[in-house]
Amino acid sequence: MTNNDSTKPTPPSLYEWAGGMEAFQRLTSIFYAKVKEDELLSEVFRHMSPDHPEHVAFFVAEVFGGPKRYSELAGNSAHAEMVSHHISRRLTQTQRQRWIALLLESADEINLPDDPEFRSAFVAYLEWGTRLAVLNSQSDINPITTEPMPKWGWGEVGGPYQAPSE
Repeated sequence: MTNNDSTKPTPPSLYEWAGGMEAFQRLTSIFYAKVKEDELLSEVFRHMSPDHPEHVAFFVAEVFGGPKRYSELAGNSAHAEMVSHHISRRLTQTQRQRWIALLLESADEINLPDDPEFRSAFVAYLEWGTRLAVLNSQSDINPITTEPMPKWGWGEVGGPYQAPSE
């Protein structure tokens, strides 16, 4: 497949480069097993449903250009549905940092690609998403109602953060 220039191949999606759905399911399975045992995070996830890792795998896979399985399960308000899980949780920066550290450790364990371009995009998304999760967790009202699912690629420029319009 090529782009309009026809001299450069179109890069694969982050989803494809990571190894597809199997990679994301392995990642979230290993990661959430660690979370359940983690001193700092286990309390946050103590009521996690058994299918939570798979739902998160579907979400991240879709964000990275994979199939729209999360949206199919959650409907038109898929992004708002994900954000709703963070409302009123009062997450801390320390918890956010630990969450990222465990996820990156899990990514290494399953041999997720470690080339600089992929890991840069992967970590950028984790930073962006977890910082929004902490912000949203301080509220008792979901600020997301009609925003589309996020899309993440090899280099995203979104400008300065602006809260969703009310």
